[in-house]
Parts: sequence; structure tokens; C-alpha cells
Amino acid sequence: MSSVTIYHNPNCGTSRNTLALLREKGLEPTVVEYLKAGWTRPQLEDILTRMGAGAHDILRTNGTKADDLGLSDPNASDEALIAAMIIDPILVNRPIVVTSKGAALCRPAELVLGLI
Repeated sequence: MSSVTIYHNPNCGTSRNTLALLREKGLEPTVVEYLKAGWTRPQLEDILTRMGAGAHDILRTNGTKADDLGLSDPNASDEALIAAMIIDPILVNRPIVVTSKGAALCRPAELVLGLI
């Protein structure tokens, strides 16, 4: 497999398990600590397109201000969610893995196996 990227939070057990699983399969992914690097609109839009998903599908509500900001409301637009995710990267659930086969929110970690 030519290119594997994991959007990773080293403080998250699922994210660590996903990274370990990739490495067990002989892959050394590009690791992006998205809480430090942040997100761009094109990056999030590309990931969502590859996932065939909307922004609600990657919204993290636990331990975030998503509810307070009204982002968990089903009527909140993808545009509003993406704008908030750019401002506060913790609003994106993790880990997200991107390969030539697509992208997925790998919760549980074993979902990554469908991408490699």
C-alpha cells in the first residue's frame, strides 16, 4: 500500500490501537496529530468525500463544546460543523485513516482493516 495517513490523538486509546494495528500489518503511516496541526476546509471536505459521509458523522460530542454550540442538532449544517472543526479541532472524532481505498473513522480500531 502506497500511502496511509492516520489523523491521530496520542491520548486516545482507540487512536493508539489503530496506529498499532497498522504497524502490526507492516505499514508505517503518516501520523498527523490533528490537535496540533489543525484542519483546513479542503482537508475535511476531502476526507468526508472519501468517506461518503457528512460532517455529523465525524463530530465528537464527548468532552467537547459541541452540544453547547448547537452542533449536535441534526439541523446544524455541514458548513457550520466544518467551520467549528477548523476553529476547534477536538470537535473531530478520531482516529480517521485515509488510504487509496478511502477513508474511515476507525472506531473500533478494527475498521482500519477494510482500508488496507
